[in-house]
Amino acid sequence: MNTPDSRKILGRTFLEWFSSLPVFALLLLTLIVGTGEMVHGQLLKLGESMFGDSQAQVQYFMLRAEPTKPDCDANVNIEAELAKQMAAPVTKGDDIDDIFGEQAPVDPTVLRKSIEQALAICKAKHDIYAKVLDHQTPQVKAYRTLETSFFGLFQVGTDNRPLILLLMVAIAAVTTTLGFHHIGIRPGHYTKDYLLQSVSQVISSALLLFSAIRYYQILQGSGVPIEHPLIHYIWMALFTILLLINLKRVIMPVKSPHGEGDWSGAFLAIPLYAQMATVAGLYFLIKGHHAGLAIYINQLMELPSIFMNLGLFIWAGMLLKQSRIVDLFMNVLRPWNLSPQLLTYIILIGASFATAYTGASGIFVIAAGGIIYHEVRASGGSRQFALAATAMSGSLGVVLRPCILVVFIAALNKQVTTAGLYHWGFYVFLLTSTLFFLASQMLRTQRANIESPMVAIPATIRQLIPLLPYGLLVIAIVALYEFVLDTKLNEITAPTIMPVLLILILVYDKMTNKGKAEITPDYASHRQDGVETSIRFATNETIGHIGALLSLMTLSLAVGGVIERSEVMGFFPKVFENHWTAMAFLVVTKVILGMIMDPFGAVVLVSGTLAPIAYANNIDPLHFWMMVLVAFELGYLLPPVAINQLLTRQVIGEDEVTEADAEVKQLGFYRRYERWILPLAVMSVGLVVVSFGPLLIHDYPALAFVKDWFPIPAQ
Repeated sequence: MNTPDSRKILGRTFLEWFSSLPVFALLLLTLIVGTGEMVHGQLLKLGESMFGDSQAQVQYFMLRAEPTKPDCDANVNIEAELAKQMAAPVTKGDDIDDIFGEQAPVDPTVLRKSIEQALAICKAKHDIYAKVLDHQTPQVKAYRTLETSFFGLFQVGTDNRPLILLLMVAIAAVTTTLGFHHIGIRPGHYTKDYLLQSVSQVISSALLLFSAIRYYQILQGSGVPIEHPLIHYIWMALFTILLLINLKRVIMPVKSPHGEGDWSGAFLAIPLYAQMATVAGLYFLIKGHHAGLAIYINQLMELPSIFMNLGLFIWAGMLLKQSRIVDLFMNVLRPWNLSPQLLTYIILIGASFATAYTGASGIFVIAAGGIIYHEVRASGGSRQFALAATAMSGSLGVVLRPCILVVFIAALNKQVTTAGLYHWGFYVFLLTSTLFFLASQMLRTQRANIESPMVAIPATIRQLIPLLPYGLLVIAIVALYEFVLDTKLNEITAPTIMPVLLILILVYDKMTNKGKAEITPDYASHRQDGVETSIRFATNETIGHIGALLSLMTLSLAVGGVIERSEVMGFFPKVFENHWTAMAFLVVTKVILGMIMDPFGAVVLVSGTLAPIAYANNIDPLHFWMMVLVAFELGYLLPPVAINQLLTRQVIGEDEVTEADAEVKQLGFYRRYERWILPLAVMSVGLVVVSFGPLLIHDYPALAFVKDWFPIPAQ
């Protein structure tokens, strides 16, 4: 927490009963729901293998419930039934039948055939009923009770994903507000900071509450039954609680031991979500669209799986931070005595592939940024360099397979495929990662003294031995999912598998390393002793990050709504003089969107507004979307918002960032601002190359040979 009195506000008992325990239960329920479908599929397969009878043509799905005896008569006398139906008086049909004239007399042959077919169907039903009844053994009944009960359990969770997500967001948002943990351009430090934070949240909470109430009233007045009314009640209750918390703090301001501060600095501490809510809320209020704010934030409920998965990824990162596995992995590299720059490059390569499973660089910074920072510091890198590496640790991997953001783009835009996006994404990854390596090497101040292979290789092999059990455990768990649950690790299953994997690794780690000293001293303050304490500590960290980040993402949806409804894009031409001018315009707009919106909301907005402009100006769709992804990442690093820098600050801690700035204040311009300049320089050059390089090749035939360097795979 950011405030000196946060422990008084959030005592351990309060955290345990209000925050940690419920959110842990919701995260666990999310894992159960995610794993439930996998397990249930295997239960059905097992049921079929044990109780299915191919000779009798009885399958397990027929045995999942008590059979119902058919109500038709299988002993009908065909001749008697035929005579009965032939003797029945002809009933008058509908008026429309008169259009076609008088009805033709019933043909006995056709009627007999109809009766015979109905009788055959009836006998088949009775035959199946008898077979199913014969197979209703006590073993079948016991197994189906287990299987259907499990199905009912996870089905309830599946049907209520939006409710689970909203409860998690509500608890995390309240906890984050109580702890002054929301994301701002800078965190609160002084009394005036906390006061202005509270005032801004009073305004934003009031606007959100008013909009939620009006939205509910409009739905009530529509005459159509409201779907999921509980969700509306929870929204209104959440905004009421946030309003009351902040009203109390305005009336009874929180006093900081650091002093009063000044108002100019206090404005920088206003939470970004509150700024977004206020801007969007006032816009909709002026336009008379009172429910607009609530309508757009309810879009969060339309994609519950994506946002729940983000929470699971954050949890996995916090669990990883509690284990020693990264320490042990870094021990394998340490014998080589690599320079901090080269070691950081290797770490970022690994981080990029991890980011591909989260689909958002901000999520990865939250989940693993602390680990990356401490490892770069442990290798001898300066604080400024470590902060720069952490801020862009997730920026390189959003274009790699199997990034879910790429899947989302392909789903919304039929002009591109995931195969094409991943193909060119790999080359974009090579470009940006190489740019980082070259930049870090050119700016290196010390000569690298890499250890001799004769010395380093034996030491590396020795350090591999403690890591082997972890590797075997990972292989065993992934194999268990793949071969027992028939589920491979990919972008869909990773949010479910990764937390389970990390929990089991943490259990093994704590059991086998009990009482041992930390390998890296920097980790001592981040790790806890014991499995239960470590999981609880990781969950507490997760809650703060979920509350801060999802609040920001939710309100960015509302900002997207303002941009969409204001039709601001209508002020710009649809067709430009040439594709160079069009690309320059699109690059600038994408960077700006990256500064103010989360990636998923921004992709939806771009798909409907800016993508058609690119296509109309003869910009290849694959080229356009590669540019979009890189531009977004630059926007996340760019002041004044710089969300990835803010998230880095949040996970590393304000004290560490302050110390990083203090230790270089007497040095040159670059060293003082390295944490800003290095990632911005790398991503800016990368964006220029990705945006205008293909146009250069297209317009100048002499450069056409470059296309041969990038073979396009068969679709």
